[in-house]
Amino acid sequence: MSTEVSSQPLLSVRGLSKAFGGVLAVQGVDFDLAAGEMLALIGPNGAGKSTTFNLINGQLRADAGSVRLQGQELCGLAPRHIWRLGVGRTFQIAETFGSLTVAENVQMALLSRDRRLWSPWRRATHYQRAEALALLQRVGLADQAERPCAALAYGDVKRVELAMAVAHNPCLLLMDEPTAGTAPGERHALMALTRGLAREAGMGVLFTEHSMDVVFGYADRVLVLARGQTVADGAPESVRADARVQALYLGRQAAEPLKAEDAA
Repeated sequence: MSTEVSSQPLLSVRGLSKAFGGVLAVQGVDFDLAAGEMLALIGPNGAGKSTTFNLINGQLRADAGSVRLQGQELCGLAPRHIWRLGVGRTFQIAETFGSLTVAENVQMALLSRDRRLWSPWRRATHYQRAEALALLQRVGLADQAERPCAALAYGDVKRVELAMAVAHNPCLLLMDEPTAGTAPGERHALMALTRGLAREAGMGVLFTEHSMDVVFGYADRVLVLARGQTVADGAPESVRADARVQALYLGRQAAEPLKAEDAA
């Protein structure tokens, strides 16, 4: 697996903190993400993964800290503004329009990118059609363009969502449990595709994931959280061997090795 990425951080997170009442969900989290790099954010339930993810995306407002994308502060901005700055997003449960065709789903994303309003009484069938088909070609779905999204296998729905997420050429892609609900072959195909897109476009990818085979197979780096704090941050093999990860994340004895096929 190639791991050649830019040495300059695309995303820089410093001192990120968030409390809910008296519960400190995220406590002073620091990390960088380079262009073209794939960073997995993992940890046990309640570790602060989702909170960290949503602080970066603007769905939650941080109590303290900084999130900078190419030097620009994101904290305090609404999700739509963060999206405009070049941050794409996919969701644990794929967010597509089942009654629309595959191509029309991507065209909806292009309408949003171009800030176009469209009458509900008009079909957008011809809007940026060539670009929509080119995006579908990149994710291997050009031959499915005219099928309703609801008729696709779930792994293909995830590919449609990926095409929608990269429709505005983001520099950073946030993926929340990208392989949830997919079969083993589908999840490996999806992550290989994502890695190819990241390398091709120099796009940083931050993803949360429970499947350890995906984490160790596709992440350039792994960031482990526990109780809102960073436990480990490094290359997959060093994280796999880290005694703190063994004890805190998996609840194992430090001497018991973490296997790539293990799932949280």
